[in-house]
Amino acid sequence: MAVFSISDLHLSLGGNKPMEVFGDGWLDYVNRLADNWKELIDKDDIVLLPGDISWATYLNEAVTDFNFINDLPGIKIITKGNHDYWWETLNKMNSFLDSNGFFSIRFLHNTIYYHEDIAICGTKGYPDTGGKLPQDATEAKLYLREAGRLERQLCEIKKSDAKKIIVMLHYPPGKDSVFAELLRKYEVDICVYGHLHDKAHATALQGDIRGVEYRLVSCDYLKFKPYRLL
Repeated sequence: MAVFSISDLHLSLGGNKPMEVFGDGWLDYVNRLADNWKELIDKDDIVLLPGDISWATYLNEAVTDFNFINDLPGIKIITKGNHDYWWETLNKMNSFLDSNGFFSIRFLHNTIYYHEDIAICGTKGYPDTGGKLPQDATEAKLYLREAGRLERQLCEIKKSDAKKIIVMLHYPPGKDSVFAELLRKYEVDICVYGHLHDKAHATALQGDIRGVEYRLVSCDYLKFKPYRLL
């Protein structure tokens, strides 16, 4: 069993929002992604998808996109991105998976996925603020809510027998953010994140930083080839 990650698929197979409008780098990206995925990943592998999965606004509009994901090899673990407007309560999303027979997909929403000695958790996170709390009260509340969600999950994992901890964030954590501090505090091994595209790739945190391995896994950054973590 291996663990891979790739994010920001931005699928629109049942809609009309192709990513090719963002440049030649996205040409035929769905087929390129599928070919690379099938070449690398076996049915027992785990693939982490930290957000921006589908352009659909509602779950019932995302069936075609999730059918595409479900049919690919591996167990797919999904957390929320800023463009995942279809995101619902965990009960509603699990019901959606069950009713459509999407049995290779799992959603993480204030929950933890355990496999052998690996613990996987995650949340959307918040755009980098340079380590400062947002001045706007509403935004500060959102920032602290996301940080609180992550800390509760990590605290729960520390009570388990997990020997390896992987965190999925959508937004880049920022090296001085409360999210980065939580990763260090709870001795997280790997943090994968997405959100960054095109020229923003140059700003990505990569490699070992204060004991945590950071990996940008936006699909255009990876040339639509899932990145092997473990």
